[in-house]
Amino acid sequence: MAPGEGGVLPPDVPPLPALTRAEGEFIDRYLEVLDQLGRINPARGGDTYGALRAAQALASRAGGLRDALALMHERGESRIHAGTLARALRVLDGERRAGRVTLPPPPPS
Repeated sequence: MAPGEGGVLPPDVPPLPALTRAEGEFIDRYLEVLDQLGRINPARGGDTYGALRAAQALASRAGGLRDALALMHERGESRIHAGTLARALRVLDGERRAGRVTLPPPPPS
C-alpha cells in the first residue's frame, strides 16, 4: 500500500545482527527445538497425539542443534557471543517462542 492511501504500515523490524553462517544455523536450530518443546509443554494443554508428534520431531531438531554447535566448534568459533545471539533471537520472535516452554501464569483466585 502506498503512503497516503490510509493504510497502516507495519513497524520496521530491526535487522538481524551480523552472524557467521554457523551462528545462523545455531540460532535456527535452537528456535526449532524451542518450538517443539513448546508444543510438548503439558502445562499448555493440547492433545497427546500433537505432543507425541512434537516429541518425535524434537529428536531430529536436537540433532540439528548438536550439528550446528559441532560445526561452530570445528570452524574455531569457540565463543558464544550471547549479546549478539540474544539480539538475533529477539528479532526472530525468540521471546514469544521461549515463553511457550514456561509455565503459564496461574489463574486468578
